Amino acid sequence: MSDALADLSAAGVSIWLDDLSRERLRSGNLAELVKDKHIVGVTTNPSIFQKAMSEGDAYDDQLRDLALRGCDVGESVRALQAYDVRWGCDVLRGVYDATDGVDGRVSYEVDPRIAHDTDKTVAEAKALWWLVDRPNLYIKIPATKEGLPAIAQTLAAGVSVNVTLIFSLERYDKVMDAFLDGMEAAQQNGHDLSRIGSVASFFVSRVDTEIDKRLEKSGGPKELRGKAAIANAQLAYQHYEKVFASDRWKALEKAGAKPQRPLWASTGVKDPAYDDTQYVVELVATGTVNTMPEPTLDAVADHGVVRGDTVTAAYADAQQLLDDLKAAGIDYDDVVEQLEVEGVQKFEDAWNELIETATANLAKAGGSA
Repeated sequence: MSDALADLSAAGVSIWLDDLSRERLRSGNLAELVKDKHIVGVTTNPSIFQKAMSEGDAYDDQLRDLALRGCDVGESVRALQAYDVRWGCDVLRGVYDATDGVDGRVSYEVDPRIAHDTDKTVAEAKALWWLVDRPNLYIKIPATKEGLPAIAQTLAAGVSVNVTLIFSLERYDKVMDAFLDGMEAAQQNGHDLSRIGSVASFFVSRVDTEIDKRLEKSGGPKELRGKAAIANAQLAYQHYEKVFASDRWKALEKAGAKPQRPLWASTGVKDPAYDDTQYVVELVATGTVNTMPEPTLDAVADHGVVRGDTVTAAYADAQQLLDDLKAAGIDYDDVVEQLEVEGVQKFEDAWNELIETATANLAKAGGSA
Protein backbone atom coordinates (compact mmCIF):
# COMPACT_ATOMS: atom_id res chain seq x y z
CA MET A 1 0.00 0.00 0.00
CA SER A 2 1.42 3.37 -1.03
CA ASP A 3 2.33 5.85 1.69
CA ALA A 4 1.49 9.22 0.15
CA LEU A 5 3.21 11.17 2.91
CA ALA A 6 6.39 9.14 2.43
CA ASP A 7 6.12 9.72 -1.32
CA LEU A 8 5.72 13.44 -0.73
CA SER A 9 8.75 13.54 1.51
CA ALA A 10 10.78 11.51 -1.00
CA ALA A 11 9.83 14.04 -3.69
CA GLY A 12 11.61 16.75 -1.73
CA VAL A 13 8.66 18.30 0.11
CA SER A 14 9.05 18.91 3.85
CA ILE A 15 5.75 18.18 5.60
CA TRP A 16 4.90 20.58 8.41
CA LEU A 17 1.85 20.68 10.68
CA ASP A 18 -0.11 23.93 10.75
CA ASP A 19 -1.17 23.61 14.36
CA LEU A 20 0.16 23.55 17.92
CA SER A 21 -1.48 23.26 21.32
CA ARG A 22 -0.55 22.37 24.87
CA GLU A 23 -2.84 19.34 24.67
CA ARG A 24 -1.15 18.11 21.48
CA LEU A 25 2.19 18.43 23.24
CA ARG A 26 1.37 16.87 26.59
CA SER A 27 -0.50 13.95 25.03
CA GLY A 28 2.53 13.09 22.91
CA ASN A 29 0.51 13.58 19.71
CA LEU A 30 3.09 15.86 18.07
CA ALA A 31 5.85 13.35 18.77
CA GLU A 32 3.66 10.62 17.24
CA LEU A 33 3.10 12.68 14.09
CA VAL A 34 6.85 13.19 13.78
CA LYS A 35 7.38 9.46 14.17
CA ASP A 36 4.50 8.16 12.04
CA LYS A 37 3.35 10.91 9.64
CA HIS A 38 6.65 12.39 8.39
CA ILE A 39 6.05 15.71 10.16
CA VAL A 40 9.29 17.70 10.26
CA GLY A 41 8.09 21.16 11.30
CA VAL A 42 5.28 23.19 12.86
CA THR A 43 3.69 26.53 12.07
CA THR A 44 1.55 28.60 14.41
CA ASN A 45 -0.39 31.85 14.18
CA PRO A 46 -2.68 33.89 16.46
CA SER A 47 -5.76 31.96 15.30
CA ILE A 48 -4.18 28.65 16.27
CA PHE A 49 -3.21 29.89 19.75
CA GLN A 50 -6.61 31.47 20.33
CA LYS A 51 -8.32 28.17 19.55
CA ALA A 52 -5.89 26.18 21.71
CA MET A 53 -6.31 28.44 24.73
CA SER A 54 -10.11 28.49 24.55
CA GLU A 55 -10.43 24.70 24.84
CA GLY A 56 -9.77 22.27 27.68
CA ASP A 57 -7.71 22.66 30.85
CA ALA A 58 -4.16 22.29 29.54
CA TYR A 59 -3.25 25.90 30.38
CA ASP A 60 -4.87 26.05 33.84
CA ASP A 61 -1.75 25.49 35.96
CA GLN A 62 0.30 28.11 34.15
CA LEU A 63 -2.62 30.55 34.16
CA ARG A 64 -2.92 30.14 37.94
CA ASP A 65 0.80 30.88 38.37
CA LEU A 66 0.56 33.94 36.12
CA ALA A 67 -2.46 35.19 38.05
CA LEU A 68 -0.69 34.69 41.38
CA ARG A 69 2.27 36.71 40.09
CA GLY A 70 -0.03 39.51 38.96
CA CYS A 71 1.18 39.37 35.35
CA ASP A 72 -0.69 41.56 32.90
CA VAL A 73 -2.46 39.97 29.98
CA GLY A 74 0.20 40.88 27.42
CA GLU A 75 2.99 39.26 29.41
CA SER A 76 0.77 36.29 30.15
CA VAL A 77 -0.12 35.65 26.51
CA ARG A 78 3.54 35.70 25.53
CA ALA A 79 4.47 33.38 28.40
CA LEU A 80 1.73 30.92 27.46
CA GLN A 81 2.68 30.93 23.78
CA ALA A 82 6.42 30.73 24.42
CA TYR A 83 5.91 27.69 26.65
CA ASP A 84 4.21 25.80 23.81
CA VAL A 85 6.67 26.94 21.14
CA ARG A 86 9.70 26.04 23.26
CA TRP A 87 8.21 22.60 23.99
CA GLY A 88 7.48 22.12 20.30
CA CYS A 89 11.07 23.06 19.47
CA ASP A 90 12.29 20.46 21.94
CA VAL A 91 10.08 17.75 20.38
CA LEU A 92 11.48 18.60 16.94
CA ARG A 93 15.10 19.09 17.99
CA GLY A 94 16.09 15.64 16.75
CA VAL A 95 14.76 16.48 13.28
CA TYR A 96 16.63 19.79 13.37
CA ASP A 97 19.89 18.06 14.21
CA ALA A 98 19.38 15.25 11.68
CA THR A 99 18.69 17.72 8.83
CA ASP A 100 21.49 20.12 9.77
CA GLY A 101 18.99 22.83 10.65
CA VAL A 102 16.92 22.65 7.48
CA ASP A 103 13.81 21.25 9.18
CA GLY A 104 12.74 20.62 12.76
CA ARG A 105 11.51 24.20 13.08
CA VAL A 106 8.62 25.79 14.94
CA SER A 107 7.28 29.18 13.82
CA TYR A 108 6.15 31.88 16.26
CA GLU A 109 4.45 35.02 14.93
CA VAL A 110 5.02 38.60 16.01
CA ASP A 111 2.02 40.57 17.23
CA PRO A 112 0.01 41.21 14.02
CA ARG A 113 -1.05 44.63 15.31
CA ILE A 114 2.48 45.88 14.54
CA ALA A 115 2.57 44.46 11.00
CA HIS A 116 2.93 47.97 9.59
CA ASP A 117 5.63 49.15 12.01
CA THR A 118 9.14 48.13 10.97
CA ASP A 119 10.99 49.06 14.15
CA LYS A 120 8.49 47.44 16.52
CA THR A 121 8.47 44.27 14.43
CA VAL A 122 12.26 43.97 14.62
CA ALA A 123 12.26 44.67 18.35
CA GLU A 124 9.59 42.05 19.00
CA ALA A 125 11.30 39.49 16.76
CA LYS A 126 14.47 39.82 18.79
CA ALA A 127 12.52 39.60 22.06
CA LEU A 128 10.68 36.43 21.02
CA TRP A 129 13.92 34.86 19.81
CA TRP A 130 15.44 35.54 23.24
CA LEU A 131 12.30 34.40 25.10
CA VAL A 132 12.04 30.97 23.43
CA ASP A 133 15.82 30.51 23.30
CA ARG A 134 15.92 27.59 20.88
CA PRO A 135 18.01 27.42 17.69
CA ASN A 136 15.21 25.69 15.78
CA LEU A 137 12.79 28.59 16.12
CA TYR A 138 11.42 30.69 13.27
CA ILE A 139 10.02 34.15 13.94
CA LYS A 140 7.08 34.83 11.63
CA ILE A 141 6.96 38.29 10.09
CA PRO A 142 4.18 39.38 7.70
CA ALA A 143 5.32 40.38 4.21
CA THR A 144 3.76 43.83 4.37
CA LYS A 145 5.66 46.75 2.81
CA GLU A 146 6.83 47.69 6.29
CA GLY A 147 7.64 44.07 7.01
CA LEU A 148 10.19 43.83 4.21
CA PRO A 149 12.92 45.91 5.92
CA ALA A 150 12.03 44.20 9.20
CA ILE A 151 12.74 40.82 7.59
CA ALA A 152 16.17 41.99 6.43
CA GLN A 153 17.05 43.57 9.79
CA THR A 154 15.91 40.52 11.76
CA LEU A 155 17.99 38.16 9.63
CA ALA A 156 20.93 40.57 9.93
CA ALA A 157 20.71 40.09 13.69
CA GLY A 158 21.12 36.33 13.27
CA VAL A 159 17.44 35.51 13.85
CA SER A 160 15.75 32.90 11.65
CA VAL A 161 12.60 34.11 9.88
CA ASN A 162 9.41 32.66 8.42
CA VAL A 163 7.97 35.34 6.14
CA THR A 164 4.20 35.02 6.16
CA LEU A 165 1.15 36.34 4.28
CA ILE A 166 2.67 36.37 0.79
CA PHE A 167 0.07 36.44 -1.96
CA SER A 168 1.62 38.16 -4.98
CA LEU A 169 4.54 37.30 -7.22
CA GLU A 170 5.81 40.89 -7.07
CA ARG A 171 5.82 40.88 -3.27
CA TYR A 172 7.50 37.48 -3.26
CA ASP A 173 10.35 38.91 -5.35
CA LYS A 174 10.78 41.64 -2.74
CA VAL A 175 10.72 39.07 0.06
CA MET A 176 13.55 37.13 -1.56
CA ASP A 177 15.47 40.37 -2.05
CA ALA A 178 14.98 41.20 1.65
CA PHE A 179 16.30 37.73 2.49
CA LEU A 180 19.45 38.30 0.45
CA ASP A 181 19.91 41.77 1.99
CA GLY A 182 19.52 40.30 5.47
CA MET A 183 21.92 37.44 4.91
CA GLU A 184 24.56 39.71 3.43
CA ALA A 185 24.24 41.96 6.45
CA ALA A 186 24.37 38.95 8.80
CA GLN A 187 27.62 37.91 7.16
CA GLN A 188 29.03 41.40 7.66
CA ASN A 189 27.89 41.24 11.30
CA GLY A 190 29.89 38.05 11.83
CA HIS A 191 27.00 35.58 12.15
CA ASP A 192 27.31 31.95 11.12
CA LEU A 193 25.10 31.88 8.02
CA SER A 194 24.66 28.12 8.21
CA ARG A 195 22.63 28.54 11.43
CA ILE A 196 20.22 31.16 10.06
CA GLY A 197 17.16 29.68 8.39
CA SER A 198 14.27 31.16 6.45
CA VAL A 199 11.13 30.14 4.60
CA ALA A 200 8.72 32.27 2.57
CA SER A 201 5.09 31.36 3.22
CA PHE A 202 3.13 31.75 0.00
CA PHE A 203 -0.60 31.52 0.70
CA VAL A 204 -2.61 29.28 -1.57
CA SER A 205 -6.31 28.54 -0.97
CA ARG A 206 -7.37 32.11 -0.20
CA VAL A 207 -6.42 33.11 -3.75
CA ASP A 208 -8.99 30.67 -5.18
CA THR A 209 -11.62 31.75 -2.67
CA GLU A 210 -11.38 35.40 -3.72
CA ILE A 211 -11.00 34.84 -7.47
CA ASP A 212 -13.80 32.26 -7.56
CA LYS A 213 -16.05 34.77 -5.82
CA ARG A 214 -15.23 37.43 -8.41
CA LEU A 215 -15.73 35.03 -11.33
CA GLU A 216 -19.12 34.01 -9.97
CA LYS A 217 -20.16 37.64 -9.49
CA SER A 218 -19.09 38.63 -13.00
CA GLY A 219 -20.33 35.50 -14.70
CA GLY A 220 -16.81 34.69 -15.84
CA PRO A 221 -15.78 31.32 -17.29
CA LYS A 222 -16.53 28.53 -14.85
CA GLU A 223 -13.56 26.51 -16.11
CA LEU A 224 -11.21 29.10 -14.59
CA ARG A 225 -12.47 28.51 -11.05
CA GLY A 226 -10.32 26.66 -8.54
CA LYS A 227 -7.13 26.95 -10.60
CA ALA A 228 -5.63 30.37 -9.85
CA ALA A 229 -4.10 29.50 -6.49
CA ILE A 230 -2.07 26.57 -7.82
CA ALA A 231 -0.97 28.54 -10.90
CA ASN A 232 0.09 31.46 -8.72
CA ALA A 233 2.17 29.19 -6.48
CA GLN A 234 3.70 27.36 -9.44
CA LEU A 235 4.89 30.68 -10.88
CA ALA A 236 6.25 31.62 -7.46
CA TYR A 237 8.50 28.56 -7.65
CA GLN A 238 9.70 29.73 -11.06
CA HIS A 239 10.68 33.04 -9.46
CA TYR A 240 12.42 31.13 -6.66
CA GLU A 241 14.44 29.11 -9.14
CA LYS A 242 15.68 32.27 -10.87
CA VAL A 243 16.72 34.07 -7.69
CA PHE A 244 18.50 31.07 -6.21
CA ALA A 245 20.48 30.51 -9.38
CA SER A 246 21.88 34.06 -9.26
CA ASP A 247 25.50 34.98 -8.61
CA ARG A 248 24.35 37.00 -5.61
CA TRP A 249 22.90 33.89 -3.99
CA LYS A 250 25.84 31.70 -4.95
CA ALA A 251 28.19 34.01 -3.02
CA LEU A 252 26.06 33.57 0.10
CA GLU A 253 25.77 29.83 -0.45
CA LYS A 254 29.55 29.62 -0.65
CA ALA A 255 29.66 31.32 2.76
CA GLY A 256 27.43 28.59 4.22
CA ALA A 257 23.93 30.03 3.76
CA LYS A 258 20.93 27.81 3.10
CA PRO A 259 18.25 28.97 0.62
CA GLN A 260 15.01 30.54 1.74
CA ARG A 261 12.59 27.77 0.80
CA PRO A 262 9.07 28.40 -0.56
CA LEU A 263 6.45 27.24 1.93
CA TRP A 264 2.91 26.55 0.74
CA ALA A 265 0.53 27.85 3.42
CA SER A 266 -3.26 27.90 3.66
CA THR A 267 -3.40 24.48 2.01
CA GLY A 268 -6.74 23.37 3.43
CA VAL A 269 -9.41 23.43 0.70
CA LYS A 270 -12.12 25.99 1.40
CA ASP A 271 -14.56 24.80 -1.28
CA PRO A 272 -15.83 21.25 -0.59
CA ALA A 273 -16.33 20.76 -4.34
CA TYR A 274 -12.55 20.64 -4.80
CA ASP A 275 -10.22 17.72 -4.20
CA ASP A 276 -9.15 18.08 -0.57
CA THR A 277 -5.56 17.19 -1.46
CA GLN A 278 -5.12 19.49 -4.48
CA TYR A 279 -3.07 22.17 -2.71
CA VAL A 280 -0.59 19.45 -1.78
CA VAL A 281 -0.35 17.04 -4.70
CA GLU A 282 -0.40 19.81 -7.34
CA LEU A 283 2.43 21.70 -5.62
CA VAL A 284 5.13 19.04 -5.41
CA ALA A 285 8.61 20.41 -6.07
CA THR A 286 11.96 19.71 -4.50
CA GLY A 287 13.10 22.05 -1.76
CA THR A 288 9.62 23.20 -0.74
CA VAL A 289 7.62 23.02 2.47
CA ASN A 290 3.89 22.28 2.70
CA THR A 291 2.32 23.16 6.04
CA MET A 292 -1.02 21.42 6.48
CA PRO A 293 -3.84 21.56 9.00
CA GLU A 294 -4.42 18.08 10.37
CA PRO A 295 -7.53 17.33 8.25
CA THR A 296 -5.49 17.99 5.09
CA LEU A 297 -2.63 15.87 6.40
CA ASP A 298 -5.07 13.02 7.06
CA ALA A 299 -6.66 13.42 3.62
CA VAL A 300 -3.28 13.18 1.88
CA ALA A 301 -2.36 10.13 3.96
CA ASP A 302 -5.70 8.50 3.16
CA HIS A 303 -6.12 9.11 -0.56
CA GLY A 304 -3.50 11.54 -1.84
CA VAL A 305 -1.75 10.56 -5.07
CA VAL A 306 1.76 11.96 -5.35
CA ARG A 307 2.90 12.03 -8.98
CA GLY A 308 6.34 13.54 -8.50
CA ASP A 309 7.16 17.11 -9.55
CA THR A 310 3.90 18.86 -10.53
CA VAL A 311 5.35 22.36 -10.66
CA THR A 312 8.33 22.90 -12.93
CA ALA A 313 6.69 21.64 -16.13
CA ALA A 314 3.60 23.76 -15.50
CA TYR A 315 4.98 27.29 -15.84
CA ALA A 316 3.56 28.01 -19.31
CA ASP A 317 0.11 26.70 -18.40
CA ALA A 318 0.17 28.62 -15.12
CA GLN A 319 0.98 31.87 -16.89
CA GLN A 320 -1.72 31.21 -19.46
CA LEU A 321 -4.22 30.70 -16.65
CA LEU A 322 -3.38 34.09 -15.15
CA ASP A 323 -3.60 35.66 -18.62
CA ASP A 324 -7.03 34.09 -19.11
CA LEU A 325 -8.19 35.48 -15.77
CA LYS A 326 -7.03 38.93 -16.79
CA ALA A 327 -8.94 38.60 -20.06
CA ALA A 328 -11.99 37.62 -17.99
CA GLY A 329 -11.74 40.89 -16.06
CA ILE A 330 -10.00 39.64 -12.92
CA ASP A 331 -7.60 42.29 -11.58
CA TYR A 332 -4.77 40.20 -10.10
CA ASP A 333 -3.11 43.16 -8.35
CA ASP A 334 -6.37 44.14 -6.67
CA VAL A 335 -7.01 40.54 -5.58
CA VAL A 336 -3.62 40.07 -3.90
CA GLU A 337 -3.72 43.52 -2.27
CA GLN A 338 -7.14 42.76 -0.79
CA LEU A 339 -5.96 39.38 0.44
CA GLU A 340 -2.97 40.92 2.24
CA VAL A 341 -5.18 43.52 3.96
CA GLU A 342 -7.69 40.85 4.97
CA GLY A 343 -4.93 38.48 6.09
CA VAL A 344 -3.43 41.00 8.49
CA GLN A 345 -6.90 41.92 9.75
CA LYS A 346 -7.84 38.27 10.37
CA PHE A 347 -4.72 37.77 12.48
CA GLU A 348 -5.39 41.03 14.35
CA ASP A 349 -8.93 39.88 15.10
CA ALA A 350 -7.63 36.51 16.31
CA TRP A 351 -5.05 38.29 18.47
CA ASN A 352 -7.75 40.42 20.07
CA GLU A 353 -9.82 37.29 20.72
CA LEU A 354 -6.74 35.67 22.21
CA ILE A 355 -6.32 38.64 24.57
CA GLU A 356 -10.00 38.38 25.56
CA THR A 357 -9.70 34.64 26.19
CA ALA A 358 -6.53 35.07 28.25
CA THR A 359 -8.07 37.94 30.24
CA ALA A 360 -11.09 35.82 31.17
CA ASN A 361 -8.95 32.79 32.00
CA LEU A 362 -6.59 34.84 34.16
CA ALA A 363 -9.53 36.28 36.07
CA LYS A 364 -10.93 32.79 36.58
CA ALA A 365 -7.54 31.42 37.67
CA GLY A 366 -7.01 34.34 40.03
CA GLY A 367 -10.38 33.75 41.61
CA SER A 368 -9.54 30.12 42.31
CA ALA A 369 -6.00 30.83 43.55
